[in-house]
Amino acid sequence: MHLYFMGICGTAMGNVALMMRELGHQVSGSDTGIYPPMSDLLRDAGVEILDGWDAERLAGLKPDRVVVGNAISRGNPEIEWLLASRALPIVSLPALLSETTLSTRQPIVITGTHGKTTTSALTAFLLREHRAEPGWLIGGVPRDLPGGAEAGAAGRPFVIEGDEYDSAFFDKRSKFVHYQPRILAINNLEFDHGDIFRDLADIQRSFSHVIRLVPRNGFILYNGDEETLRPLLPVDWCPCYSVGVGKECDLRIENFKEDAKGASFTLRWRGTLWDKVQWPMHGLYNARNAAIALLAAGLAIKPEDPFCPLDVGKLASYQGVKRRQECLRSDEQLVVLEDFGHHPTAVAQVLESLRRRYPEHRITACFEPRSNTGATNIFQDRFTDALALADAVYLGPVFRGERYAEDRRLNTAAMAEELNSRNVCSGAFADFDSLLAELFEATRTKTDHPRCVVFFSNGGFGGIHRRYADEAVTASVISDFKD
Repeated sequence: MHLYFMGICGTAMGNVALMMRELGHQVSGSDTGIYPPMSDLLRDAGVEILDGWDAERLAGLKPDRVVVGNAISRGNPEIEWLLASRALPIVSLPALLSETTLSTRQPIVITGTHGKTTTSALTAFLLREHRAEPGWLIGGVPRDLPGGAEAGAAGRPFVIEGDEYDSAFFDKRSKFVHYQPRILAINNLEFDHGDIFRDLADIQRSFSHVIRLVPRNGFILYNGDEETLRPLLPVDWCPCYSVGVGKECDLRIENFKEDAKGASFTLRWRGTLWDKVQWPMHGLYNARNAAIALLAAGLAIKPEDPFCPLDVGKLASYQGVKRRQECLRSDEQLVVLEDFGHHPTAVAQVLESLRRRYPEHRITACFEPRSNTGATNIFQDRFTDALALADAVYLGPVFRGERYAEDRRLNTAAMAEELNSRNVCSGAFADFDSLLAELFEATRTKTDHPRCVVFFSNGGFGGIHRRYADEAVTASVISDFKD
């Protein structure tokens, strides 16, 4: 089958295109943003990438299916021709995955507002380490897997991020509704994606749909500490296991500790000690990700006794996913991190973890408001509260702020003013260059403490995070600190 991907260089589209090529399909596609590393990976696999949108060119190619990414909208010339001519069938990416891959696998669908990528990568890593022949689709760059997508063997587990965002311009259902979960994990549930959901109840309704798709011989794993999941779980048609720190959780996390080298915690299954984890990852939220991944992998391998086959020690070598607290620089005076955090809860969790890891450091948070929700003022107060956990805050320009009316746009100047009133040294910047210049100047100033600087963005932050890590010249800390 010849599959034509519209928006082929996106992370999800490109990885699925590579997987379809692995499964023996002819693959081509179009995009306007053609750049490495995805473009190189696709071309190396024999995928033809076409620059821009051209309806006449598409008509001449005559593919069997046109796969439409959810970044594609009405007005696109290829879409308008497809709708007008009805010459070629179109399909969303989630529907294609359901039809070609998931229907012959045992899907493990990892959902939740936060932690999907990390938990999916962890689950796939554990299954691969235990030779379960898994497939996977990860929405990031996992360090412990050979790539972001792998078809795996028919009949075997397939780990996939269950995104609640919509499927395509013509299919406004959440992606995860297509994914046929045998094992469903729900890490957490908060309001997000204000561009497509009205409120928290609207998101809960969408999660209730995927919950109903789990069969009687499947499993649901969920965050037992999350109040927003209580109206939804447990259900009576399949086993449901809660994970968390609460006393009522089936799989309980105890004795959590962390420092600059990593974290440790104990896992207890229904009151019985299971194992102790010592690993290089940080944050209590990552401990929960690990617990869910261990339980999901164990159930996929041996449903009747999920703990028996698992070697928990495998986590000691786990390296994580790029852009999730990725360390760009670390020396005595300066630690620089990059993090994908773009929701106030994620920002707060990372900053709380950094406080525990670097108790002697001055914590500086740089934040780029970029997501469709984060660029609006829906979370303005919550972002302010989260960033107040830092000692200093640098607020970048709102990404494509002109899209939003002034009364809906995130007001970074007001945020900086409020943070300063809380004794958090803060500034709002109209462009990346001025933010970087101010950050360089601050770094050259003598302080009583070394610094930890973290850049939060689900985009590129104009590349300034890497420039800062490479070029920052630090002042020597005062001798009293070294003594």
